[in-house]
Amino acid sequence: MGTVKTRIAQTAGAERACAIYRQMVDGIVENLSAFKEVQLRFTPDDARQEIQEWLRDGWSAQPQGSGELGERLDRAFQENFAEGLKRVAIIGSDCPEVGTSDVRAALSELKSHDLVVGPAVDGGYWLIGLRAPRSELFRDILWSSDQVLAQTLARAKTLGLRIQLLRILTDIDTEKDWNAYVRQSGV
Repeated sequence: MGTVKTRIAQTAGAERACAIYRQMVDGIVENLSAFKEVQLRFTPDDARQEIQEWLRDGWSAQPQGSGELGERLDRAFQENFAEGLKRVAIIGSDCPEVGTSDVRAALSELKSHDLVVGPAVDGGYWLIGLRAPRSELFRDILWSSDQVLAQTLARAKTLGLRIQLLRILTDIDTEKDWNAYVRQSGV
């Protein structure tokens, strides 16, 4: 409490924001339960006990480590590719609509594309997938802005990457976003 969904907490309070976060993660974990190998990356680094309930058979947990979002994303890709993975897709915890079919689509597209991105309505992305480490994609990005997707795609184009976009989804960043999601989904 107090470290998750801080923009929701501004209007709903820290306790309610934490409850919303837990509900979103519960849903995402359920949506992805068909996957045998999932790595949950968490922050702060001492929160392993708090995320244990979300681990499923074959899943693992790893601290995100220090740094801004780009550094943490880059580190996750670097470490997973160093372990021998050929395709890696990362999703955040703020898009409860992400399902098995979305991740399967991303992994399938990574067979013929270097970069797969799931655009978010707010100008960011809900998924990013790569076939190889690409640290350049995470440098000098205005994180938590409506420019994240555009800056990432522009950088990918200058690198000559083959890009595939997935469907557009809505991130839950504010209490208003959450209330709209609840009305639409009936959660």
